[in-house]
Amino acid sequence: MHDTTALLVELGSVILGLGIIGRFAGRIGLSPIPLYLLAGLAFGDGGLLPLGASEEFTAVGAEIGVILLLLLLGLEYSASELVTSLKTQYPSGVVDFVLNATPGAVAALLLGWGPVGAVALAGVTWISSSGVIAKVLTDLGRLGNRETPVILGVLVIEDLSMAVYLPLLTAMLAGVGLAGGSIALLVALGTVGFVLYLALRHGRLISRAVSSDNPEMLLLVVLGLTVLVAGVAQQLQVSAAVGAFLVGIALSGEVAEGARKLLTPLRDLFAAVFFVFFGLSTDPAQIPPVLLPALLLAVVTVFTKIGTGWYAARRAGIGSPGRWRAGGTLVARGEFSIVIAGLAVSTEPRIGPIATAYVLILVIVGPLTARWTQPLAARIRKRRVRGGGVPGGGVPVAHEEIPVVERASAVD
Repeated sequence: MHDTTALLVELGSVILGLGIIGRFAGRIGLSPIPLYLLAGLAFGDGGLLPLGASEEFTAVGAEIGVILLLLLLGLEYSASELVTSLKTQYPSGVVDFVLNATPGAVAALLLGWGPVGAVALAGVTWISSSGVIAKVLTDLGRLGNRETPVILGVLVIEDLSMAVYLPLLTAMLAGVGLAGGSIALLVALGTVGFVLYLALRHGRLISRAVSSDNPEMLLLVVLGLTVLVAGVAQQLQVSAAVGAFLVGIALSGEVAEGARKLLTPLRDLFAAVFFVFFGLSTDPAQIPPVLLPALLLAVVTVFTKIGTGWYAARRAGIGSPGRWRAGGTLVARGEFSIVIAGLAVSTEPRIGPIATAYVLILVIVGPLTARWTQPLAARIRKRRVRGGGVPGGGVPVAHEEIPVVERASAVD
């Protein structure tokens, strides 16, 4: 079969298969990410039917998928919102980092991966999935809850932290040493600070320069600018993903809204390709040996993420039910964990299988903890109250779930 013909047949089959998988995931109320990863495992090296002709195209598509994921995430926030979140939520961000990065780092050192592997696996276990969590909040009707801004604040801090973490990890993976890593970190911080300054002071001018009434022109300009900045960022060892995220932050108003609508279908397509590509690059035979460590790591970080959300909601003055909902919602890991593992796999190939198994577990468990953590905590509390009474002779009070309409103004 001709190379071009084989490419078209394989590529068409992959995209069609992704569409069917996505529809099936929607029917059963599951994120499609684990199914995309499983599809990649099935058709990668060591899988049922390895793909050869479309491998290079899929690799490029995966890079574009990461860029679009971060661009669309940046479009969700304005520079002022990011600065406000940093000022009010940074203690929660510190707790989030300590509680959730530590298990990954310790696990990597116990597995004998060394400092680079420890930093990479720490990132995998640290970062929650913004995409999965946003979908869960929408599906559960919790966008109006008082704890939702707290959840989003933690996610924003994690996303901003990537602007520092990814360049540092990239420098370590390249083996540039402490001096080179420090330079990369300074360049990253300078770039982020400069872009935030431009977005705060001149965001309207930037948006006006990019703006167009013609959707085609707007799509081409925003996409071209993003890919260009991502390439320059990659050259500066700041990470293409961070460059795309900063472009999203710099755009605001009608331009950001229009670009979001135009680019969302492209993001969904290439993000799916990215998850498939990560699965393609992982040998399924390598997963069973790491399944137990991945499961143990998942169990530990489920509780540490719940603790993070509980602490962040408590700082915001939210009652116990809202604290448990916040913690359960933050459990899901997904695209960022795979992005980090994808960067590290060339230097530390053992991180690929364990990251894949880890994300598969938590992307399935995450929506379940979001739904059931608070009811389960309330049930346990009721049993404890019935069994031992209420301290101080008080009367047990059942904490019932508050209707969505009333949550925005309720204490819980």
